[in-house]
Formats: sequence, C-alpha cells, structure tokens
Amino acid sequence: MVNPSIPELIQLFNADRDPILLEGKYSAMRVSSFRFFRGTSHLFNHDIPTNSFVWNGPTTWNVGDLHIENFGSFKADNRVAYFDLNDFDECILAPNLADLARLTCSLFVAADFLKLNDAEVNHLVKTLTDTYAITLAHGYIRPLEQETATGIIRQFLQSVEYRKRRLFLESRVVYKKHKVRFSKRNLHIRKADKDTKVRISDAINSWAETQPDPRFFNVLDVAHRVAGTGSLGIERFMILVGGPGKLGKEYLLDLKKSLPSTLQARLAANQPVWTSEAERIVEVQKRIQAASPALLHPLVLPDGSYVLRELQPIEDKIVLINLVGKVKKLENLVGNMGQLCAWGHLRSSGRQGSAITDELIEFGLDYDTWRQPLTDYARQYAQQVRTDYAAYCSAYDDGFFTL
Repeated sequence: MVNPSIPELIQLFNADRDPILLEGKYSAMRVSSFRFFRGTSHLFNHDIPTNSFVWNGPTTWNVGDLHIENFGSFKADNRVAYFDLNDFDECILAPNLADLARLTCSLFVAADFLKLNDAEVNHLVKTLTDTYAITLAHGYIRPLEQETATGIIRQFLQSVEYRKRRLFLESRVVYKKHKVRFSKRNLHIRKADKDTKVRISDAINSWAETQPDPRFFNVLDVAHRVAGTGSLGIERFMILVGGPGKLGKEYLLDLKKSLPSTLQARLAANQPVWTSEAERIVEVQKRIQAASPALLHPLVLPDGSYVLRELQPIEDKIVLINLVGKVKKLENLVGNMGQLCAWGHLRSSGRQGSAITDELIEFGLDYDTWRQPLTDYARQYAQQVRTDYAAYCSAYDDGFFTL
C-alpha cells in the first residue's frame, strides 16, 4: 500500500471543515513555510519517531501546538493584563519535550521570514532552551504581567493596556437607531443563518442562567468568526451580548468548537477521562496559565462541545515581522517564551498523572543530556517542514486544493 503524500494527508485531515473557510486556510498556508508549519501540527505530532528521545521526558500538561506565535496578551477575570501561552486546542498529557521540540522547531522554521542567519537562529535556540532549563531547575513560578515583565513584553503590555472597548466594537459592529448588529465589512466576520443564530443564542442563554447577572449576556447578534490558521474551517462564532439600555457598552464572546488533540492517537492510554473535549481544553488551560482569559468556560451543544471566552481589545500578539533585524529584542522575547513554557509545566505539575515539581527540577538540572538531541531534532525537522512545504506549494499551485 502506497503511503499518502503530504498534500493528501493535509486534505484528509481537513476533510470535515467548512469549505469556504478552508479555502482561506489553504491560501494562508501557501504564504510561507512558517504559516504552513502553523497549519500542520498534525504532521509534526504524527512524525515524532516512536523511539524518539522526545518520549523520555517527564510527563507534563502540554499545549500540544506550541510555536512562537502561540503567546499573547489578555485580561483575566481579575481584569489584570497578562502575557502568556495561548491556544490550547491541542493540549494533552505528554512528555514535556513534545512542547519544547515544536517550539524550538518553530524558531528554525521562522528563521527565513525573520531574516536570521545560522549564527543568530542558533543563538536564539540556545537562549530558549537555556532559559527553559534554568527556569525548571529553579522550580519557582510567577506570572508575566506589566509589573513583572521587562523589555519587549513590558513595552507590549503597556501599548495594549489602554485600548478602548468602544473603538474595538466600532470596527466590528454597526449601530442603527436602537439596534446593533455585526458589520458586513469586517473580513473576520461572516454572516450566520437564522437557524444557526437561534442555536447559538439558546446555548448562551442557557449558560447565562448559571451566571450572577444573566441579563448581561443577552444575545444581540451571532456571526461566524474567521480567525487563526490551523483552526480555520472549524466551527467558530463571534457573539455580541449586552444588557438592556447599554448601547455602546456591548461585549464580544468567542465560541469555538473543540476537537480531539492530534497527539491523542499516540498517547490515548495515558489520558484522563474528560466529559468533553471542551472540558479538557478549559481545565488544562487553567492549570498551565497564571490566570485564564475572562469568561473561559466549556459548553456542550448537541453537535459537540465548545470553548467560550471573552474577546477583548487587549487581546493581541507581538508582530514578529516588526522584529526583523532586531536580534536583541528577539532574544529577550524568546527568553520569556522559554520561561513561560517552563512555568506552565511547573504550574500544572502533579495533576492527573503529570510529573511532580521535583522531577521537573531534576530534568532542568540534567540539561546537558537533552539539549543537543533536542536542537538537532528541531533543526532536522525544520528542514522536513521546508520539504513538505515545497510539495504543498506545488500541489496548491496545480489546483489540488481547489474546492
């Protein structure tokens, strides 16, 4: 039996997705090898060899799709702004090196668009792995917020802290007399049909009854949300809510369908039992992050489970392309990424099968035994990504992904 080609594997993986949004995903993946890498975590997770050193690391709660753009800012329920790991769709109980290998590989893959030479990317990789190991070895955990952040992260949090909700809303909604609806001109918003609006509104209304102020979550409009790369085509909604008489003070919610982690097939025997995929995502996110985004909650609908959270003006990522030629700032940022990865693993230690803190400290101290194999594997797989990307581009240009 002939093994499927890379284009065929990608097509099979995305077969159940919304064809309109899937066209956008395929187009985004054509832009660069890094966008391709972001959109194909299933290939990376599938390709880790069965006998790889990656499987020998201590078991931790992993993000499952960790790369250098899966970090960002948000406000938690306490309304404090944090910078932390985000996007937990693929989260799973796995060896810690699964997270670190993908994060390290993402640096090698991104070297092209960041215009880094070999010496620069090797230095950044060493900074990442050094900082991760040192942070584990110390065994202490802290959050990354404006008061504790330094360098580029502190500047970034200061720049987003005072964004106005009204301006955030006006780019997404239209006010007409006493009504407010989603704008048809925003590229991240696609109109939902009447049945879909009723289905989602009913789900939000049922959940709202469990909240202190149900009237706050009065649903004003529902639309499909177009966002991300890897998740494009998965059912996702933007929901406009607001209490009566509060025109101009509405809030936006994100509701995203949850699917099994692409590492599930390789690690199924080691996983706890969850009531839903959304419960897995929400619970692991709460364990790994210092504080989680406001209103983070799992919802179960007839067609599956969804993760609900607030959409915020402050929610953003550092634009990496703006750091081209600024290696010192990249070094500061990558060091913080190593810290955040280690803090997440430490923070979630000793939970439902994850290694205890003492084991993670010992692993950090044992840095010399795993640093070079990790770096070599990440560099080697980055070359595999470029090869796979070339095959993808050829198939895409030949119309293979035309829907």
